[in-house]
Amino acid sequence: MLINIEEATNTGGLSRFAILIIIWLAVLVISLIAELMTQGLTTIWMCGGALVALIVTICHGPVWLQATLFVIVTVALLIVTRPIAQKHYNNRLIKTNAENLIGQQALVIETVSNIGEKGAVKLAGLEWTARTVDGSVIEAGENVVVESIEGVKLIVKKL
Repeated sequence: MLINIEEATNTGGLSRFAILIIIWLAVLVISLIAELMTQGLTTIWMCGGALVALIVTICHGPVWLQATLFVIVTVALLIVTRPIAQKHYNNRLIKTNAENLIGQQALVIETVSNIGEKGAVKLAGLEWTARTVDGSVIEAGENVVVESIEGVKLIVKKL
């Protein structure tokens, strides 16, 4: 039997076993509530650690093992799953104005030449200084796509 009923009833109060279960349940619930309130992937990792510690408690594992596994599982979940979660979480962020330009098409209004350090494109109604990705020359009137941004210059390539 996993729960020692005699131990709990003979002491006139809660047993050490019951107190540990309550502690790990509290850590689990508080971590879960905090995560639901913040939705910032800050405490979800502790829920996994608390669940493992709770299972070890139910199996009458020693307190040192409960605490050790809580820390190990929490850190392991953080290291393994946080980069994946952040990748999906950050997908919902709106890009800044400059980031929105990458991948957009623009019209060359002044011949773009890296050697002559000249060139301009028109994009979204604004004139931008431009340079090419590969050093080629792109004549005025041609369409380009923005590959990246370096300072205030658009780095473009011919379509």
